[in-house]
Amino acid sequence: MATNRRRRSSRMLEDLPGLFDEVDPEFKAPDPYRGIIDEHRKKQTSTTGLKLDIEAGDVVPHRQLQFISFGSGSSGNCSYIGIAGENGIIVDAGVDAAKVFEALEKNAIPLDRITGILLTHDHGDHVRYAYPLLRKLPKAALYCTPRVITGILRKHSVSKRIKDFHKAIYKEFAFEAGPFMVTPFEVSHDGSDNVGFCLTAGESNFVIATDMGEISPRADFYIRKANFLMIESNYDAAMLAAGSYPEYLKARIRGPQGHLNNTVTASYLASIWGEHLTDIYLCHLSLDNNRPEIALRVVGDALTNKGIKVGDASGSIQSRRAQVRLSALPRLDPSPLYILRIK
Repeated sequence: MATNRRRRSSRMLEDLPGLFDEVDPEFKAPDPYRGIIDEHRKKQTSTTGLKLDIEAGDVVPHRQLQFISFGSGSSGNCSYIGIAGENGIIVDAGVDAAKVFEALEKNAIPLDRITGILLTHDHGDHVRYAYPLLRKLPKAALYCTPRVITGILRKHSVSKRIKDFHKAIYKEFAFEAGPFMVTPFEVSHDGSDNVGFCLTAGESNFVIATDMGEISPRADFYIRKANFLMIESNYDAAMLAAGSYPEYLKARIRGPQGHLNNTVTASYLASIWGEHLTDIYLCHLSLDNNRPEIALRVVGDALTNKGIKVGDASGSIQSRRAQVRLSALPRLDPSPLYILRIK
């Protein structure tokens, strides 16, 4: 009987891995040898430098960035950017708070995970719901430049208590907001003060560049760093020219402190695209002077003509195989919840 036990033990030991063998994560050691397998995993970690979980079958997921636009355009701009299972921030506050909270709840994002609201400038379609949002967000501060908070109080009917939430930020000075290191940068627009944002998590950058009449050198610098980019594609030049807007308003829109048209955005993106830029979201499309299908065609064609394989943001196999995914954010409705892998 002792001989049989030794033979069974020998066969079981032969099935155990050697020191330099990889351990199948599905392998379940018999109880008498569980400690041997655990020790083997520890040795693999120390000799290869790889971080392995002690428990067989455990998988360490990659961090994922979550992005939702609640509305994008002159009717109201507001979006959420966060890390799955961690905290997040809201960028701009021009969409009704009830609509924002409904979309967050639908996507299982708790309000107590939102640690701040970032404002790009003081126009009403970016700030009008800032105070109602802040009152319902228990951990959120309001991040904007001093000139923006002054412009809000001077131009809009808003409680002066909004100042209690304010944390001053300054262009080119990075600050921490939620899970991001945020760098504000200069953009060309006609608000009291105007910024874009570069949100950095790990080695990945989400860049927001909206409401620009032209692409300033500093905006260009940060846009080129983007892995994920939200950029304005406001109007179609022919539609604006033939439209009913008064000439002074057309001139303002076309001017260097107005908005970008589809062709300018398309040409610029085609000129700066690199493999690190995987996702582009066209934002702030005009209701009267643009259409999503026009903006997508113009920008998509410019990228394709450069030999870049363009997909959509559907999450399909085909879109995942594309070099860059391109989508236009809805003007009046929440977008889908976009999930982006960060490094």
